Amino acid sequence: MSATLIAATAVATQARTIDYPDARRVDTVDTYFGTQVPDPYRWLEDDNSAETAAWVKAQNKLTEGYLSKIPFRKKVKKRITELANFEKVGAPFKIKDKYYFFKNDGLQNQSCLYVRDNLDGQPRLVLDPNTLSSDGTVALSGINFSKDGRYMAYVISRNGSDWNEIYVKDLQTNQLLEDHIVWAKFTDAQWLGDGFFYSAYDAPEDAKSSKNEYHKVMYHKLGTPQSEDYIELQNQREPLLFHQVTVMGEERFIFGWVSEGDGNELWVKDLKDRNPHYVRLASNRRYTYSPIGVDHGKIYVYTNDGAPCYKIRAYDINHLNENNYTDFVPEKEWVLSGAQMANHQFILTYDRDASSHPYVYDAQGREVREIQLPTFGSVGFSCDYDKPEVFYSFTSYTFPTSVYSYDLASGESKLLFRPKVALTPENYVTEQVFYPSKDGTKIPMFLIYKKGMKRDGKRPVFLYGYGGFNVSLGPAFSYYRTPFALIEAGGIGAFANLRGGGEYGEQWHEAGTKMNKQNVFDDFIAAAEWLIKEGYSTPKKIACNGASNGGLLVGAVVNQRPDLFGAAVPQVGVMDMLRYHLFTIGWNWAPDYGRSDDSKEMFEYLKGYSPLHTIRNDGTKYPPILVTSGDHDDRVVPAHSFKYAAQLQASNTGDAVKLIRVDINAGHGGGKPISKVIDEYTDIHSFILYNLGVKY
Repeated sequence: MSATLIAATAVATQARTIDYPDARRVDTVDTYFGTQVPDPYRWLEDDNSAETAAWVKAQNKLTEGYLSKIPFRKKVKKRITELANFEKVGAPFKIKDKYYFFKNDGLQNQSCLYVRDNLDGQPRLVLDPNTLSSDGTVALSGINFSKDGRYMAYVISRNGSDWNEIYVKDLQTNQLLEDHIVWAKFTDAQWLGDGFFYSAYDAPEDAKSSKNEYHKVMYHKLGTPQSEDYIELQNQREPLLFHQVTVMGEERFIFGWVSEGDGNELWVKDLKDRNPHYVRLASNRRYTYSPIGVDHGKIYVYTNDGAPCYKIRAYDINHLNENNYTDFVPEKEWVLSGAQMANHQFILTYDRDASSHPYVYDAQGREVREIQLPTFGSVGFSCDYDKPEVFYSFTSYTFPTSVYSYDLASGESKLLFRPKVALTPENYVTEQVFYPSKDGTKIPMFLIYKKGMKRDGKRPVFLYGYGGFNVSLGPAFSYYRTPFALIEAGGIGAFANLRGGGEYGEQWHEAGTKMNKQNVFDDFIAAAEWLIKEGYSTPKKIACNGASNGGLLVGAVVNQRPDLFGAAVPQVGVMDMLRYHLFTIGWNWAPDYGRSDDSKEMFEYLKGYSPLHTIRNDGTKYPPILVTSGDHDDRVVPAHSFKYAAQLQASNTGDAVKLIRVDINAGHGGGKPISKVIDEYTDIHSFILYNLGVKY
């Protein structure tokens, strides 16, 4: 018997005889509209307790023991590391007369900020976030420059938390100032004069789990303590609102955003008024109103009010009121996913079937030309309303992020940077297909595989989805999420553009929310069924994966169709749909999900698909499952994954393993150091490859 077969047999035997860590059951019962719902693992919601910590430690030990016996785990890590180790450069952006850009040499945990005096000049290091912690767990969340370009405020997060701190650097002296802002959240630093605005909460009782209420905008003047900052914007009557501001028009206008999480009110203050005060430009919080620039005596606003696929409004700056606007660029057939100003013109990006198509529009709102891209993919622009320089970054599944300059006059693009990666894109095929969901709706899906792959019904498949919060899943190169190890072993990476996302506008989004949420699960299930029907794969060869709202997706579809998958990895998922709104920022998701206290009908609907509450206990065979979470996740608190994993392990769902991997000093995923990303996805892809029976 070969060493590989011996190791594989050992793992399989462990799956049948695994002894899960003890999880105490309690008698906690909640009553919703007369229905009693037990919550036996309520104690796991306290992630500060010694008992929870011991449970996490025991679970991680068990999971590491299982994963360590997968014979090709080191080979998978080597391949992911090879794919990660390439120079990553962002599109430059101009501040005064200098060009700034981010760069990562390859395996640096965090990308560094550099500056050049001109595009061909020698780069100089401005800020290295890797020096802010010994393990790369302090991440840069944003940077903002004062109007004169002298000061840079930079926002950081620690251990993947949503909580932010703000520091200020004098770029003239290269010195860090004493200014230090804490308990900021969902914010950047918007400069005005000799200070900046930021959004924050009061200090919480428990930074990781306390409900966040009374968000407000503060103004900080350089050289003063935070205790002297004044409140610019708040609402004491409604605690569950977000407040943010944006400064535009050469620091003439302050735009105030007030949001419940889905749409927003929009207010504006003209500082040239004799009595500066906020004037409301839009009041319906169902819709999005986002200012994109001030020019030509007008304020331009990107909105989906009366336009499910979005349009641009123009307001006269001399007569500002809610009803005084014109439709500057009307709604089109495709979704307007991005709008920016460039040299007194406009660059508008439309999504056609989840792929970017950018256009130049003139100062009168007339289309000039389409900006031609290399293939279908995703694009992001770097430009300013009064500067001629335009840069953009472009990426697709096998096309690593590359940087171009664009000439507005001639319409020509020039490649500035394309990285060298450890793969040959020409050896892969990226194909877009459309399949019918349960109700007949056509759903787009991208398939990535090696040239010459045979459609023999036995291909291993990595099926990924999200389907929520108006988020579009566009093509992008990812050394970790795209399953190159599986693809190189003859498999398929499949990325489905489910309802609930923003691929086809607000109607597509709403078709996957609240009482329509089952559409999202049906779309995902239909993707797997289509791959089987069309001769690509078979149920035991399909693995499903998703993160956050996508973790909810995986948990729900596995409970509904456990027969359809050979492995499942729900990452940082929303698993308790009855209590999600009680933790940190969870209340913000109610526009998409609805709440268990809204109505009896809403409660029953949520309970009917909640991953925690719909785990079977009747001997139905589940696929192997690897749950992931981060101990510092204060967006989707780890209690979701803890309780879900404990219930899985206690239920009669067959002999396949049900494991949880809890990342230490890690949050929801944003800003995670490359070293941790490599470790996490080594385990995810190793788990999937092994349980699908792939030889690697």
